[in-house]
Amino acid sequence: MSPRAVDAVLRDGIVALRDAGIPDAATDARRLMAAVLKATPAQLTAALRDPISPSDEGAFADALARRLQRQPVSQIVGGRWFYGRWFKVTPDVLDPRPETETLVDLALERPFAHVLDLGTGSGAIIVTLLAERLGATGVGTDLSEIGILVAGENAAHHGVDDRLILPVSDWWEDVGGTYDLIVSNPPYVAADEMPSLAPEVRDWEPRLALTDEADGLSAYRTIAAGAPDHLTAGGRLLVEIGYGQAEAVSGIFAAAGLENIAVHTDLDGRDRVVSARRC
Repeated sequence: MSPRAVDAVLRDGIVALRDAGIPDAATDARRLMAAVLKATPAQLTAALRDPISPSDEGAFADALARRLQRQPVSQIVGGRWFYGRWFKVTPDVLDPRPETETLVDLALERPFAHVLDLGTGSGAIIVTLLAERLGATGVGTDLSEIGILVAGENAAHHGVDDRLILPVSDWWEDVGGTYDLIVSNPPYVAADEMPSLAPEVRDWEPRLALTDEADGLSAYRTIAAGAPDHLTAGGRLLVEIGYGQAEAVSGIFAAAGLENIAVHTDLDGRDRVVSARRC
């Protein structure tokens, strides 16, 4: 039997994902096929009529089976693009979302020399910030030792590991010094909201990075309590928030004595980041 063409195998994969109710079936199938063929999107398009080897067809079938189990594509292919850079992703860290790039954009609007990322996960935020600001240094903390290792790999991959310290820390526990920029994408899903999350998130991403097992605001209270002592005069605090949390997080920051509090929307017009300053 002659080998099948890439596009025929890809079409079958799209149908299988679509029939299983997988959102964005075509996009997911193309990402999986590109990873199997070690191809860029443009290279995949150019190769669609080429024959696919039996080994690659088998690898695609294996990847498809994992996606049908609702495992996120980023975990299957081993990473995802964030702010134009490839970041390693494993089940031990939160999958970097495009929406989080809003926080990065806001952070880069003003200069900074020393940045702290609380709950760094894959390191996508702080590694990006250091890669964009070559003179800056940073600290990225996380409670997960395995997560810190992933962040370290991403830092080394992007050549910022010599400017980044990655301690295992429970929020402020092992954090010293002051910073002119503090950022965080903390766990903000309330415990009672967890069952309603998509299975890709609920069943495959680390629960520790998703929820505080309470009202979804505990991390913001902790961050706000320690921020004034760790921000330089005029230093900025930027945090990602969940749906409907803008007013509550702004109130928490105000109660902690932070000033110039503002809410920023993402490209979809949703409240995504709350910023504040120590004056």
